[in-house]
Amino acid sequence: MTLSKKKMDTNNKQRFLILIEQFLSGKASVSEIKSLFNFFQSHQEISDWEDEHKKVVEEKIYHNIQEKLGIGSFKRKKVISIFNTNLLKYAAVILLGGLLAYSVLNRDILSTSKDLELVENNIQIGTNKASLTLEDGSIVLLEKGKLYENRNVNSNGDEIVYNEVDAESVLNMNDVKYNYLTIPRGGQFLVKLSDNTKVWLNSESQLKYPINFIEGTSREVELIYGEAYFEVSPSALHNGDSFQVISRGQKVEVVGTQFNVKSYKDEASIYTTLVEGEVLVSHADTKQTLRPNQQYAFNILDHKGLISNVNVYNEVSWRGGVFSFENKSLKEIMTVLSRWYDMNVIFENKDIENVEFVGVLYKDRSIESILKNIKSVGSIKSYEIRDRKVILN
Repeated sequence: MTLSKKKMDTNNKQRFLILIEQFLSGKASVSEIKSLFNFFQSHQEISDWEDEHKKVVEEKIYHNIQEKLGIGSFKRKKVISIFNTNLLKYAAVILLGGLLAYSVLNRDILSTSKDLELVENNIQIGTNKASLTLEDGSIVLLEKGKLYENRNVNSNGDEIVYNEVDAESVLNMNDVKYNYLTIPRGGQFLVKLSDNTKVWLNSESQLKYPINFIEGTSREVELIYGEAYFEVSPSALHNGDSFQVISRGQKVEVVGTQFNVKSYKDEASIYTTLVEGEVLVSHADTKQTLRPNQQYAFNILDHKGLISNVNVYNEVSWRGGVFSFENKSLKEIMTVLSRWYDMNVIFENKDIENVEFVGVLYKDRSIESILKNIKSVGSIKSYEIRDRKVILN
């Protein structure tokens, strides 16, 4: 599906409107101006917003830009629409205000930017793919368009589904057999467990799980590494059996809820984010209860944890085909992108590692398009693509 046919996500739409209101009220910070501009850049091909009150809003934004930046009056330029259908709500306004404001704020950076150099660009957009390790140790490659079926499990190339096993077929714990689903860099996959729990696995992740669960015991899976979004089948449907996720010494116990666990090997912390319901997170002698919109960060080095309120959408947007970033450094963002595009990133200019990029990036776009977006807001001066390597300046 092309971007022009997509609808802006409700959460993004609300976020955009909030930022616009901040701008109109004169309370927008420089960071929020940057965020508005990047939101527009990311969504300018979508045409599902109505164009209303354009002139009134436009006048207010020009006034606020002048006041905010202290640049005095300036001659307004005629805006030529690049859209064939309805504009995003306030889109032309944000284009005018954002381009002008951001060019003033970053004119030195933008004026020194260089053209892109491509040398054997072999970086592909990520897709649905995984490897399944069966109980006998054999490995099956799962990929888009490829069918697989074996006893109580089948896959259509986008997801793998386990059918529930009759209780009479499972006599004791010795009958429990485990499978591993491994997602490589540049991949993602959905697994539906035998209890109807759904697990979305992000790039560079591995999940260990039983092909069937024993009635009367906790339904336990292990996120060995990586990131996973869980939509847990309620315990009420399984005679009260709870659901547990083990990951690097941490345990998340739930009754039935939706949450995200990020536990990458190259990161010192495990991040558990609750979307809805309630979970109990424990490690060693510590237990913490999470409420919706809370995140628990557990550092595996010093064994300390911290609960904070977060924008849940930013944490789980990867599942819906979008990377949404807020107050994230360019280094953190490139770590996320490197997993999805299976590429290596080199910062030739170390000073830009901590530059923040605010906005959304669509996962179905080429790496060139993504980098152009980041460059357009002045976060980087230039970039090169060499084979599977991205070099930033």
